[in-house]
Amino acid sequence: MIRVKKLYMFMLKTFLPQFMMTFFICLFIVMMQFLWRYIDELVGKGLSIDLVAELFFYAALTMVPLALPLAILLASLMTFGNLGEHVELTAMKSSGISLVKVMAPLIVLLSGVAVGAFFFQNNVLPHSQVKMWTLLFSMRQKSPTLDIPVGAVYTQIPGYNLYVKRKGVNNDMLYGLLIYDVSGGTANPRIVAADSGRLSFTPDKRHLVLDLYQGNWYESMQGGGTTEMGQNLFRRESFHDKEILIPYDDNFTRMDDNEMRQQYVGKNIAELQRTIDSVQLRVDSVAATISSELHSVPVVGLPTRRVVIDEGGSRTQELVRPVALARPVDLDSLLDALSPTARMNVLDEALVLATNAQQDNAFRGYTLNDDQYMIRRHGIEMHKKFTLSLACLIFFFIGAPLGAIIRKGGLGMPVVISVLLFIFYYIIDNMGYKMARDGRWPVWQGIWLSSAVLLPLGVFLTKKAVNDSAVFNPDAWANALRRFTGLHQTRKLAMKEVVINEVDPAEAVARCEELKAQCQAFLDRYPARMGFVEFFRQGLDKAALSRLAEQMDSLVDYLSNSRDQMVLAKAMDLPVLRQLRTYHLVDDPRLGLALAAVLPLSVPFYLVAVRHQRNLKRDIAHAATVCDQLVAIVQGNYTREKEYNV
Repeated sequence: MIRVKKLYMFMLKTFLPQFMMTFFICLFIVMMQFLWRYIDELVGKGLSIDLVAELFFYAALTMVPLALPLAILLASLMTFGNLGEHVELTAMKSSGISLVKVMAPLIVLLSGVAVGAFFFQNNVLPHSQVKMWTLLFSMRQKSPTLDIPVGAVYTQIPGYNLYVKRKGVNNDMLYGLLIYDVSGGTANPRIVAADSGRLSFTPDKRHLVLDLYQGNWYESMQGGGTTEMGQNLFRRESFHDKEILIPYDDNFTRMDDNEMRQQYVGKNIAELQRTIDSVQLRVDSVAATISSELHSVPVVGLPTRRVVIDEGGSRTQELVRPVALARPVDLDSLLDALSPTARMNVLDEALVLATNAQQDNAFRGYTLNDDQYMIRRHGIEMHKKFTLSLACLIFFFIGAPLGAIIRKGGLGMPVVISVLLFIFYYIIDNMGYKMARDGRWPVWQGIWLSSAVLLPLGVFLTKKAVNDSAVFNPDAWANALRRFTGLHQTRKLAMKEVVINEVDPAEAVARCEELKAQCQAFLDRYPARMGFVEFFRQGLDKAALSRLAEQMDSLVDYLSNSRDQMVLAKAMDLPVLRQLRTYHLVDDPRLGLALAAVLPLSVPFYLVAVRHQRNLKRDIAHAATVCDQLVAIVQGNYTREKEYNV
């Protein structure tokens, strides 16, 4: 019997409700996007509730690949953000439980979700997409429900424009009717004006019946003859009551989904692979035929290949060896030797042959382009069945460590971060999809681009969260920026409440004098700017700089035990000396000379190094001045003038 640890049950009970909540929220959001996109094609069609519900059900299944990764990202952010905010994650770590062990049950759970997402993409999604698109196309073709307005022209009846001045009390009678019949073309319209009328459907709902009362019928008879009188004839008819039958199908006809099943959206992996193989075989066959025909086309009237029939009757093609010429043939002289008429005939014939060949190859190219496009679309659909599963795991390994780092739960900060990350993912994924669809990139590169970009981010955040690194600590980023740019870094000292080792004034003065002497010696060793070759060969003395930094840090540590606030304040003015690559690039002079030879990169690096070394010398000179001021403070003869004495 497998015993489930209480920690694992706690994590599952914490994560699952939030995952279900965020999944349905994300699914609702993407469904609203679907609704706003197709709302114009659904409203006013008189569709029944069961049809709309069926469309929304299949649309919800189709939107699962879009909502699932976002839900996992948001749920993992909220779960670990809440644990960090309520110090539960800290308590687990203090008990010796690592973050990976805390994430272990969720990793197993989401691995199962990823496997289920693959089978969903392969088995359920094609069927739901076929049903959704078939329903949507059927709804597009349905005629809109008749809702004739008052005082406006109604144009939803094909071939007819209808104007109604007013309606009866129960909307069963129409008054002040004016009908423009343009079903026969706008050049010969028929106009009907009636005092009143009634509109109804035939029993099969395939025709409109318009019963008109007290009106006139106007019709152009311009096709009545060839004479001027025949071309200007018009017909007018007055009627007491008249019935007009107008074709208008008000029924909902569901399209056959077999045609949609043949598209790439309705196929699983096996069917997609079969289609790709068959289309690729056709492309290869057509390409081989075109290549063979192009090779068999005569060049300047001479055949390039000939058919050889052996004794067994088999036919093979072999290349015709070029004719060896004693001297080159000047084709321009042959053309100039012709008469102007013959020369024009030759050029016209060559132009016709070239145009025919170009058109023939262009037509074949269009056929091949269509087949290549079909192969790419089927390949995209096949790769997408795998990317969803990987995206679920990647978003978990982004959301869980990120929540442990920011330690903010609820629907505030996690929602903002999730939306920003998902927008970033969606933009990259859409860009890769379009590149693969248009043939600019291979299909696998375009479809796996988003996963390749986000996977290093997940690895980086997981590593930082496991090691409790301060990813969002402003001081850590500021220190990294200072190290990169070579900027000055300040020290921070505070007076200690309890001092064990008191500061001896004589020893403090001796240490300050010694540090000043070391600083001056370093400055005397490098009085001028270092040359280009000298920098790459040796640079600054790394060992001397390291000893100087250790001596300065030792002095600051010793003075931090002082009870004099002025000593502490002045000790904070001592700079922090760091080991940067711009001080000493490499230890091997030969390697340095090789790097110096890479001029496009070495010159900018040298200019940056000159600036960093200048800042270093300024800090060391400032340290010597601070040593004099510290000596004056310790000895009690410090004045304000010494503050500006350099």
